[in-house]
Amino acid sequence: MRTQIGQLTFCTNIFPGETWEDHFTALKGSIPSIKQHLSPEKPFGIGLRLSNKASLQLSKVKAFREFREWLSRLGCYVFTINGFPYGNFHHAKVKDQVHAPDWTTYERLQYTLRLFKILAELLPIDMTGGISTSPLSYKYWWDNGEATTDITDKCTRNVIQVAKQLYRIHSRTGKLLHLDIEPEADGILENANEFIAWYLHRLLPLGIPILQNDLHLSHEEAEKAIRKHIQLCYDVCHFAVEFEDSSKVLKRLKDSGISIGKLQLSSALKINIPISTQRRKDTFNELRKFNEPTYLHQVVARKNDGQFLHYPDLSEALKDTKASYATEWRSHFHVPLFIKEYGLLGSTQKEIIQALRIQAKEKFTDNMEIETYTWDVLPDKLKLPMVESIIREMKWVMNQIRQLCKT
Repeated sequence: MRTQIGQLTFCTNIFPGETWEDHFTALKGSIPSIKQHLSPEKPFGIGLRLSNKASLQLSKVKAFREFREWLSRLGCYVFTINGFPYGNFHHAKVKDQVHAPDWTTYERLQYTLRLFKILAELLPIDMTGGISTSPLSYKYWWDNGEATTDITDKCTRNVIQVAKQLYRIHSRTGKLLHLDIEPEADGILENANEFIAWYLHRLLPLGIPILQNDLHLSHEEAEKAIRKHIQLCYDVCHFAVEFEDSSKVLKRLKDSGISIGKLQLSSALKINIPISTQRRKDTFNELRKFNEPTYLHQVVARKNDGQFLHYPDLSEALKDTKASYATEWRSHFHVPLFIKEYGLLGSTQKEIIQALRIQAKEKFTDNMEIETYTWDVLPDKLKLPMVESIIREMKWVMNQIRQLCKT
């Protein structure tokens, strides 16, 4: 839905299911109530998540027509799609397979192009739309050095194929679509440094000649097309886990001429490590309640000297006694936005507020999406009915926006 600082929605990857029937059933069972609470008189935007299987099924004429008619009757629209998880995302061990298939593969390319074909048909003519995707691949699948460089280039060439198709869609329909790369801990593109370096020194040098040749563009036109159609998904949780400051990252992106296609509003676990041995023990006992087997919960620990320890998952960090003597941990566990503290644990909620503050001032993107997908695996005392939780998160963000727009 439209707010004072851009479109706001929540990501429907919160709902389980892999088929389009699963997805559509969840939407029909939740969206009417959510819209009635949040936007009863005005159109309500949906942040759609489609698995590969669901995207194939929705591409069928009958299913697509039924969905579009349902959106129209309800007063809803789709302006963004989460294209990061390709397959099953709930009730199964996901872990590093959330990156599979990666951007080296034909399957990832075709899945993403199919999502864009769907989005191009659904997107209102007066809006821009984006699809968020993985940070190319997962670092631990590859050796360092030349192998990783070769893999990165292979991924990049597939991303360039998407840029070509989005340029053609824009030329044909006037609809501006963008692929939003989402850096994440242990992705090939993990942080601001890696993303910006890739964009300026790999994507543009590889992509400009290809677009010049295949689309008959000048050098300047080809660069403009890439910058328009390949953007960043700024997931607040992911950058907070890396201890990156929103204001500095957003300024660097602006100075580099890189656009932000989507602001994903998500909060990470934050653990200030106590000095007291007993309190430290109590803190880690609380943290163990979040150590669950479905998703990757990467950990970055900051030491007294300012250096960082990196762990692929929370389970590995909890086994390392050296890590417990760091000053602070941050873990990639998407926790509810509206909760600042969890007993002895905290969250990176203030990073969300900071990002919204910058958005209110600069409007660096038009697409904002809440992404808390972990309700099923939260400790029991934090679990609330799904629709109630979504409404509460949306209202919390809307309240933050209202307060920021008053200042």
